[in-house]
Amino acid sequence: MKQHTVSTDLKSAGLKVTQPRLSILQVLEEAEQHHLSAEDVYKILLSKDIEVGIATVYRVLTQFEAAGLVTRHHFDGGQAIFELDTGDNHDHIVCVKTGMVSEFKAEVIENRLKEIATELGYELTDHRIILYGEHVESRLDKKTSKLK
Repeated sequence: MKQHTVSTDLKSAGLKVTQPRLSILQVLEEAEQHHLSAEDVYKILLSKDIEVGIATVYRVLTQFEAAGLVTRHHFDGGQAIFELDTGDNHDHIVCVKTGMVSEFKAEVIENRLKEIATELGYELTDHRIILYGEHVESRLDKKTSKLK
């Protein structure tokens, strides 16, 4: 993402533009994996020769969460995972073996949730669905390790 856009994002969130904030926001915006732990962000920064301490990464991610730039997730038994808050409503499925997180959105589920809320006398304002399972690749790894 362009530096100007990143700094505009920070300013519009009410945060002072600093090099650590710019670097961390760029990591989040450019990452292929959209769900990163603070440690993941720190390792990516190190791999780019950007010197930011782990405590700074944690502090900045917490500031980003308070400003509405990121969402923090605590999936069962795992560490905090952060993702950019894009404003879209999506759900997650987590691999119980590897911790890998995938996003999904299914209109049929969204519609059924609204129907259920209406049937029970509610107007649905928000929801979170987290599914847990074993990703096919982790199951294949388990089978191959048994063969060795």
